[in-house]
Amino acid sequence: MIARTEEDFNGLKEIGKICGAIRDELVQKTQPGITTKELDDLAGKLFEQAGAQSAPKQIYDFPGFTCISVNEEVAHGIPSDRVIAEGDLVNIDVSGSKNGYFADTGLSFVVGHGNAALKMICDVAKEAFEAGLEKAMPDAKTSALGNAVHNVAKQNGLTVIKNLTGHGIGRSIHEKPDHIFNFFSKWDDVVLEEGMVIAFEPFISTLEEEVFQSDDGWTFLTDESYVAQYEHTIIITSEGPVVTTA
Repeated sequence: MIARTEEDFNGLKEIGKICGAIRDELVQKTQPGITTKELDDLAGKLFEQAGAQSAPKQIYDFPGFTCISVNEEVAHGIPSDRVIAEGDLVNIDVSGSKNGYFADTGLSFVVGHGNAALKMICDVAKEAFEAGLEKAMPDAKTSALGNAVHNVAKQNGLTVIKNLTGHGIGRSIHEKPDHIFNFFSKWDDVVLEEGMVIAFEPFISTLEEEVFQSDDGWTFLTDESYVAQYEHTIIITSEGPVVTTA
């Protein structure tokens, strides 16, 4: 989507604020002993209170209001009776819509007093996002964002997931550009435009560079790596990127 009007900007900011607030509330409520289904039920109530809809449920009939992934689960984890434990690496991904505008945001974090290595991965994911965000200007290419992400990962002795990518967003959950890679790639490289709306989401990995889909048809997994994600929806402008889900 290209945001062109004040209505566009206001609509994108509204749903961005809603998704960001739901993400933050779920992160705060993620304590040892709670189940991922209990967290997701809370998200459903918060969407309803805000007059918004869950994008994965609305668009893809996903079996949950949010995607909640734990440890070996990297993305699209289905909320269930799985009990969160001290030291778990958890990812909460919230995407939604209101009045025809969409937003997408995600955050990985360690529950309680987890080990320093896992917390470091989460910190690097945020650092990689911020490095890519500096490149998010009109006339820049999406490959510049990916290059920035990969460089931060390498500087910290880590790597990136190459088969999960950011994407365009705005009037639907997934739009053009189809891919915003976490590494430098000229394939499907796109020039960013004034008003373009994207979901930018670095995935930082301890070892593996690809995920595989589980038998449930949704969840993406690794064999022996931990992975952290950091995602926001942003609008590209000449004055600097507008982060709608902050």
